[in-house]
Amino acid sequence: MQIKELSEPVRLDKWLWAARFFKTRGLAAEAINGGKVHVDDTRVKSSKKIKVGMVITLSMAHSTRTIIVEKLRDKRGPASIAQTMYEETAESLQRQEEMAELRRLNVQFPKSINKPNKKERRQIRQFKAGS
Repeated sequence: MQIKELSEPVRLDKWLWAARFFKTRGLAAEAINGGKVHVDDTRVKSSKKIKVGMVITLSMAHSTRTIIVEKLRDKRGPASIAQTMYEETAESLQRQEEMAELRRLNVQFPKSINKPNKKERRQIRQFKAGS
C-alpha cells in the first residue's frame, strides 16, 4: 500500500488521529483543548500546524508520552505505517515501562472488594479488643 507523505504542515488533531493516538479527530481535539497535549512544551489549539521535528507531549490515562514527529500525514492508514510517523523518546519509553511494572504489581495484590460478613466483623472486633 502506497502512503503519501505531506511536505506542508498538518493540523495537530489530524496528525494525532492519523498516528492512531486517538480513535476519532473529535477525541483528539477534546484532549488538545483539555490541555492534555503540548507541542514544544506549550499548550496549543487543535488547529496548530505541526512540522517534522516538533516534540509532542501527550498526557494519557496512565502515563505521559513524549514523541518526536518524523513524518506528516493527514489520512489514517494501517497501524504499521502510523508507527513510523513518530519516534518516542528514551525517557518516555522508560517511564512507560516503570508504570507498566507498577500496574502489574498492583494487580498482584488487589484490594478486597467484599465487605466483611458478620462472623468476620466479630473476629475483627475481638482482634482489636485484644482477647
